[in-house]
Amino acid sequence: MRLMGLDYGDKTIGVAVSDELGWTAQGLEVIRRTTEERDVSRLRELAEQYGVTEIVVGLPKNMNNTIGPRGEICMAFAQSLQEILQMPVHLWDERLTTVSAQRTLLEADVSRKKRKQVIDKMAAALILQNYMDSKSKR
Repeated sequence: MRLMGLDYGDKTIGVAVSDELGWTAQGLEVIRRTTEERDVSRLRELAEQYGVTEIVVGLPKNMNNTIGPRGEICMAFAQSLQEILQMPVHLWDERLTTVSAQRTLLEADVSRKKRKQVIDKMAAALILQNYMDSKSKR
């Protein structure tokens, strides 16, 4: 049972997948958004390739725990994804994941250009890892 984690943004979608046991998340790729049809088609290909059974989409909440316009867009995307791919799609609070990914890359002394290329898939991996960690504690 593999999970896929998504960091859904205006221009890109960061994609991560879990290992087969659901213990660790690895960043996979960054999809440059074009049309919803093409984006979902690529996600379907990846889901089939990796045997994904569930998807986790990052939900950007405000610091006061409310959901703003960006969060509503992610919720609509998650709903659409669930209907099209016919698999469970979970929303997961992604507050500060991009900040955390950025900090990790800065500490590793990764160049600005490289950071820009990997930040979204690293954020997706953090979203997925946090989701899996919360499930394993239950």
